[in-house]
Amino acid sequence: MVDPLNAWWAQQLVLCDWAFAPDPLAVDAETAVARLAALGVVDRGELGWCLLETLGTGSDVDPARLLAGLEIIALAGGAGWLCEARARGWAQRLAEEITARHANLDAWLSALLHARSAEGWVRGDDGFYEACEALAVLEHDGAGVTWEMLQEWLAHHPREAALWPTPPEHQVWRLRAAFSPVLELPAGAHDWQRLEACLLEAWQIQDRDDLVRSLLWLAAQGDRHGWDLDASRLLEADGAARRQWQDALDGGERDYGRVLLGFLDRGEPLEWAAWDWLRLVDLAWAGACLGWLDEQEAQDFAHHGADLLLRRYSDWTALARAYQRGRSLFEGRNLLPALEADWSLLLHSPVSPWKTPLQGLVADELIAASREALHAWRRDPRHWVLALATVREPEFAARQGTPPVLPAARREEARHYLAETLDLHADEGVEALSRYWLPAQAHHLNQLAADAAHGALPTAETPFGHALPKELAGRDGLKQASRHAATIHMAEKFAFHLQMAMDSGDFDATRLAALARALQGSLCRFYPDARRLLKAWSQWESLLPEPEQAPMVAEIRWHLEDPGSLFHWLDWRGGEWHEPGPRPTLVHFTAMAMVGPLNSPAWSLPQPESERECAAIREWVDGHYALHGAAELCEFLDYLIEAGDRQEYQINYAPYTLNRGRLASEIAILESDECSEEEGAHLLRLKRVRDDEDGCNDIDLAAWDIAQAVDLAIAGRQLGWLEQDAFLRLLERAYALASEHYAGWEEYARGLHAGFSFFMGETPERESFLAGFRQALVVWLSGAPPLAGAWASLDFPGARPRHWAPLHIDTLPGDHRTLH
Repeated sequence: MVDPLNAWWAQQLVLCDWAFAPDPLAVDAETAVARLAALGVVDRGELGWCLLETLGTGSDVDPARLLAGLEIIALAGGAGWLCEARARGWAQRLAEEITARHANLDAWLSALLHARSAEGWVRGDDGFYEACEALAVLEHDGAGVTWEMLQEWLAHHPREAALWPTPPEHQVWRLRAAFSPVLELPAGAHDWQRLEACLLEAWQIQDRDDLVRSLLWLAAQGDRHGWDLDASRLLEADGAARRQWQDALDGGERDYGRVLLGFLDRGEPLEWAAWDWLRLVDLAWAGACLGWLDEQEAQDFAHHGADLLLRRYSDWTALARAYQRGRSLFEGRNLLPALEADWSLLLHSPVSPWKTPLQGLVADELIAASREALHAWRRDPRHWVLALATVREPEFAARQGTPPVLPAARREEARHYLAETLDLHADEGVEALSRYWLPAQAHHLNQLAADAAHGALPTAETPFGHALPKELAGRDGLKQASRHAATIHMAEKFAFHLQMAMDSGDFDATRLAALARALQGSLCRFYPDARRLLKAWSQWESLLPEPEQAPMVAEIRWHLEDPGSLFHWLDWRGGEWHEPGPRPTLVHFTAMAMVGPLNSPAWSLPQPESERECAAIREWVDGHYALHGAAELCEFLDYLIEAGDRQEYQINYAPYTLNRGRLASEIAILESDECSEEEGAHLLRLKRVRDDEDGCNDIDLAAWDIAQAVDLAIAGRQLGWLEQDAFLRLLERAYALASEHYAGWEEYARGLHAGFSFFMGETPERESFLAGFRQALVVWLSGAPPLAGAWASLDFPGARPRHWAPLHIDTLPGDHRTLH
């Protein structure tokens, strides 16, 4: 039985110089591909555009295009680019259009002749007129499939197949029409000519791993990241600042700057994420075409792009305009005036794949599956390190997926950073990184924030002076962070150091991976999700920015607000909690704080250092205390705890306070003759007793011995002269000794200051040293600025607790005030 559609279609192909054949799809595949190429249709992507163009926007359809469309569909079917059902569906749609616009065959042929004449065709050029005559004769004789027969058949036969793929899992590829419409699945080499060359030229993508990294980068950051940050800063800037920003751009960026400022001036919405997320869908299709992604992987990436787009855009027009903005910034020329011309086919064609509403394009279960798949791509804890480090160095976002092979220059740059900034070298091993995990610092900040929220911070007035108003304001402002655990403040820095260690290639990869897992577990313990972590980070960053650096608040908030940011796609399930470094108990942290301004704050338990570091520490220990080994150190530590310099004062100087005459006589004798170095030091101390300098005669000097003992114990632990247990026992002895001698930090500080003053040798810088020490004591006692010292957050040994419990669980073991 004759198929009316096929027969009519074959009749029309005679007008294209085809020999009549009952089946228009019977053309040889090789011949069909060659003919398509001659017509400019080099792949199936171009075929999709050709079919869209046949009907235009539906207002003024060119008959010549309709006829050309019938030929192209036949060739595509013969080439295997369209399945038979899809090819017939398109042919039927064109037949419907032709019969709806032309009452009969004569009208159709007349319209074709007119269109050909308008193109400069002359009768007799190619036999077209003769073919029209032959079809007219058939029609008038009632032979073949007449116009009336076709119209009747069309009226009673709905199309067998949709024009575009309709299975739920294929709907997502309608988004890819922004580049070229997807007609058939699965994807293959004939969908995109010269694809590998295009990927290499435009994206520097050479293989599957490169492709996946690019897909993950587009999803998580893309070009929008830098544009968004520039736009947010420029919104707050005045005209002069905007001009200064533009003038600072390099030559290639000046056009971008001009377009962005133009958007600002015209009040254009500063939104262009579609530029990244539509390209994500396009690259997923490219991966499927090359076989670098299997069908499921490609669909997952495409559905992820759809997921992000559907969160941001309500309809196709909003999506197209956002993409056009992004393309304008990328190309450095305003393309918004060309929006209608560039997108009219997709937005207005009666056969556009975008006739389906954007919202609801993809089924919820497919979105859910894609979310699981994207989480799986980022399941390696290394992505936690990347996410945190990316806020400081955005290019790290391109490292997602399989780690790329880094160039030698990048590895050397990382080594230089570790050596110059951290004094960290490969021969120290991965364990040395634990020194940058500072849980005690987080505890300190949490405690200050809790106290600030309850108005329970130390007074600004101390026995050594008043804290600076600016520093006090910064300390008091910590109340704004009382609901946010401060772990992230130190963890993000640790993550950056860890990333540098990974980049250097000099450290054991397995151990680095273990640190990444520990980092993940710790952050999952203190923050239930990305929003809580980023809000905490933003709050702490605004309160404690890096010195001489602009706060990263805008960068952090970008990650909070962008749904594609890597933070939202990390594995938040965590795992067993093992921190990257040891967490001291509250008692041990308090004991280490006894050092006070004699040294920088100790925010973590000390660990044995490398030989390079040990050389400097040994030099200090030898120069100040003439100690040369573990045995001497332990003996001297016992001496400091049991007797120390305070005993020397009690034996050699305290008796003089009871006999002022004898004191004066002793001073006179020593002044009357030339003194040895030792006698000179004794004379100076006698004078200090005479003058009761810095209260040395009335103040308990044990703090001086305690501080020295803890400082030396820390050095001994770093040198490996003390094992962990011995070090902790020393801390506990120092803690107990402090509780016996003092009731609080102010008393302890007076003792430390008096001992520092009394036992200091005479030097021209004495007064400046003492002034600096007094100012440091002000800072330690007041907690202003917060990270200068830890006394303000700690209860003194043996004293009644006076601090408020933080609202979260990031505290040190032994903090019995917390109810967690």
